[in-house]
Amino acid sequence: MEQDINITIVDRDGVTHEVLAPTDMNMNLMEVVRSYELAPEGTIGICGGMAMCASCQCYVESDTELPEMGDDEEAMLAEAFHVKENSRLGCQIHIHPELKGLKVTLAPES
Repeated sequence: MEQDINITIVDRDGVTHEVLAPTDMNMNLMEVVRSYELAPEGTIGICGGMAMCASCQCYVESDTELPEMGDDEEAMLAEAFHVKENSRLGCQIHIHPELKGLKVTLAPES
């Protein structure tokens, strides 16, 4: 399908998943992870994608250009565990065609 893009997600067990993510459904990365069941239910997106829990934190491994981090995301990552230079919240990365080739690794759960 033309609106789908390939992205790579490395789950918390180190398993790499090549997935198709729709660009025409206004989904975010956290929702893609949940839809492919790449994290146990109840361990990702606990706040429902409101940038209030950091359960969807991931590490951006590709040089894909992402939108700037918003204040809410920045504040949440300032309080989160296992934060790295390339940390982002999956709920704040909306899927669009320019993200083709994105590669992320899910941050540890706790």
